[in-house]
Amino acid sequence: MSENPINAEQLIKIFDSQIPFVQLMNYYRCAIMEVETKLNVLNAEFSMQYDRNPIETIKTRLKSPVSIYEKTKRKGIPFNASAIEQSIFDIAGIRVVCSFIEDIYKIAEYLTKQDDIRVISIKDYIQNPKESGYRSLHVILEIPIFLSNQKRWTKVEVQFRTIAMDFWASVEHKLRYKKNIKNPELIAGRLKEYAEIITHVDMGMQEIRSQIDSAETFDDDE
Repeated sequence: MSENPINAEQLIKIFDSQIPFVQLMNYYRCAIMEVETKLNVLNAEFSMQYDRNPIETIKTRLKSPVSIYEKTKRKGIPFNASAIEQSIFDIAGIRVVCSFIEDIYKIAEYLTKQDDIRVISIKDYIQNPKESGYRSLHVILEIPIFLSNQKRWTKVEVQFRTIAMDFWASVEHKLRYKKNIKNPELIAGRLKEYAEIITHVDMGMQEIRSQIDSAETFDDDE
């Protein structure tokens, strides 16, 4: 006999009623706040040094009970707090949107070099984009959160994108879940084509900013 699936309402009740799940989600909320604060501090410091903000927006999200459950099924792991914490690394998520590609790497470097950060993995989909054309820098890290009776290391996934990359990814995500699309291969091909165009735009804007910065430096020296 097949196992009866858990519906969304049941999942939410499980998460809201069982102490291990409630505690786990609170750890992730605290970790998001810690990393977001670090990013805001870096953005403010960068603004003072270079007279501009490298970060356009910071978006945070906590994976829903339904998404967590679906991922446990795909990964074949038990649906309990301990297994989830050990095996799923993107429950706490932060998306950092920058104007320029260069800023992505600078902010990511400044963040990951802090002595209370442990880097678990880095996946560079900017230099090595996915087959679909998706581009982003993914960093999974651990950060300590300080509770009343313990220090607890908690994982957070930070995604870094330019404004153009974020726009493309948002549109692609919406279209991916549309049903009954005619000629899906054609749509996928066009999305990949526009991903390449967006990359050229990002690189061009980076070159323009570098030219402006060089001109301003030259003027200051005169």
